[in-house]
Amino acid sequence: MKRSELNAIMREAVGFLGSKCFLLPPFAFWGKKQWQTMTSEYQEIVDCMLGWDITDFGLGDYGRTGLLMFTLRNGHYSKKEYSKPYAEKILITAEEQVTPFHFHWKKMEDIINRGGGNLLVQVHNSTAEGELADTPVSVSMDGKHFTVAAGSVVRVSPGESITLPAGQYHKFWGEKGKGTILLGEVSKVNDDTIDNRFHDKIGRFPAIEEDEEPLYHLCTEYPKLG
Repeated sequence: MKRSELNAIMREAVGFLGSKCFLLPPFAFWGKKQWQTMTSEYQEIVDCMLGWDITDFGLGDYGRTGLLMFTLRNGHYSKKEYSKPYAEKILITAEEQVTPFHFHWKKMEDIINRGGGNLLVQVHNSTAEGELADTPVSVSMDGKHFTVAAGSVVRVSPGESITLPAGQYHKFWGEKGKGTILLGEVSKVNDDTIDNRFHDKIGRFPAIEEDEEPLYHLCTEYPKLG
């Protein structure tokens, strides 16, 4: 992805979040010069990868296959000083913008439709070999438990949520004609460097072509703190 594209996505996201009355923490808006003045008091932001996370999954077409996330809080698997056993993110998904099939080895998560359009979630169980199983899938949505056939698509409307256990494949996108979606994610501790199993061979973090200065740093590119 070009840096200019990432910057434009961030600007658009800030505007969209403002329209939904959702406010980001101050560090969301620290530029390169501000980060250079930050001390180890803010090491948790770096170590727990809080902040901006934008990916095209290495496919080069963010509008078709991509996701914007902002990690608001998180713990850490090995650093005991960050003792939170939970994580929280805000996500933005556009109409027909796909997040590809994946599951998490450890993380259980709730995906919450905070407003906008409808989220469509396709679900599969996984096999021992990490493939798509053809067995019925147990689904939990806001206290309702039911079973659907493998590969079924579940609609999550504004105000609704779906629980995705570890090992359950899921793919999601915004329903056509219903608008961009503001999503929340509440989960166990999140570590996207080791906890994702994508069904197809794709990248989790984007390669970046530097064609202009960063508006804000991504969570994978913070400088060393003083």
